[in-house]
Amino acid sequence: MLINFSARLCYSPLNVQGFAKGWLEQLIRAQVAAHRVDQLAVPAVASPRARARLHLTTALLDSGLHYGTPAAAPGEEGELALFRAMLRALCRIALDLATLAEAPPGPRAEQLLLLLSATFGSLDQAQDIHRRIELAAKSWPLPARVWKDVTEAVEARAPALAGDPYFGLVLHNGAVYADAQLFGRIALAYFSGSSFPREAAERRVRFAAAQKAVLVEVLVGLVCAERGPAVRARKTILKQVGALGLPDELATAVRRFAREAFERPPSLKALVSGVKTDAMKRFILEQTVLASLVDGRRSAKEQAWVKALAKATKVAPETLTRIELEMAEFYARNRTLIDVFTVSQGADVMGEELMDSMQSALEKNWRRLMQELKETGELSVLLARAAKGEQLTRDEKKAMREQLIDVAKAIPALAIFAAPGGVLLLIALAKLLPFDLLPSAFRDEPSDDGEPQA
Repeated sequence: MLINFSARLCYSPLNVQGFAKGWLEQLIRAQVAAHRVDQLAVPAVASPRARARLHLTTALLDSGLHYGTPAAAPGEEGELALFRAMLRALCRIALDLATLAEAPPGPRAEQLLLLLSATFGSLDQAQDIHRRIELAAKSWPLPARVWKDVTEAVEARAPALAGDPYFGLVLHNGAVYADAQLFGRIALAYFSGSSFPREAAERRVRFAAAQKAVLVEVLVGLVCAERGPAVRARKTILKQVGALGLPDELATAVRRFAREAFERPPSLKALVSGVKTDAMKRFILEQTVLASLVDGRRSAKEQAWVKALAKATKVAPETLTRIELEMAEFYARNRTLIDVFTVSQGADVMGEELMDSMQSALEKNWRRLMQELKETGELSVLLARAAKGEQLTRDEKKAMREQLIDVAKAIPALAIFAAPGGVLLLIALAKLLPFDLLPSAFRDEPSDDGEPQA
């Protein structure tokens, strides 16, 4: 995992001369002007808040923010491209949430500034902007000083996405996702209510900081498990902790943990002792899998560490497999997104590992599988049709899942596809990844004239 990050993205100081005067206000107002309500897909749920909440989860994934890799604007390159891409994606999501939550009309640009202040600046500053918005009839527009203060706070976070020529942790992806989650949750509460949600925002800020702290500790554990970092790498890692913007007390504790881990690798049990929620478990597993892919490969020690981490957090093997499959499918489908390291290549490698594992399970259990397929009837036919892109009816999809559950009872290694959404994973991987998912018994054989036949 410790790799040379020349021309790659990591945490280190950045020359902010790349920012033109007034750039943030221009970016925000451009997003407000470009926002199209008529192109917004409305989730089929009754409550406006529920619609907004559901959209937030989907939007974080579709935008690439879930994996820390949003798409840059056409023609944009360099260290700041990803940072601007992240901010544009956040603005679009917040504007969507305002629409879906049926928030009353308001100065959307200034409201976006408030949300960015709450995420990257301070809650006091955000609350002050809200007060100024409420008193807009008496004093408007916002003073230039307010825009300048928030812009400086946002610029101060840009070092987290700058280039670093040395060694360090892969904190970029997890930090972007943690900040995007924080921004989205505050935006959801803000546009769903009638005032700035100070208490909810404070809880969310603490949670985001805890996410980043746990991420540092787990990735330090991964690095130390493979091979101890050299002196230069240690200095870089400690510098990265400072760039995360953690509260002073938490940052001090994380640095102390890292220094101790450099000398004596921590036990997994100690690492995950404070990880209780399913959301936090999934977060650290996803980010650890990403960290294992940055150099386009996965060493045996990295694979073993990921599996041990899943076991220590009491995450079932099929759940870990599902996370890895979703990640492989995402990078196969979104290769045009900014790939911060060589994750797309690594996702191919991971996908091949997963398929090799499943192929091995199929070979070992072939007779049992064939017997189950005979008993479940049309499963093989439905799988072959779905993998070729044919549309299945709702009843056919329901029948497929029920029959997959029956198969999974006989062959636990295939349980991942019997879980909710597992059929979609099967279809997506069969169509998008560079290997054939279906065993030979499910494939079409060519006819005499060269055309495939069922």
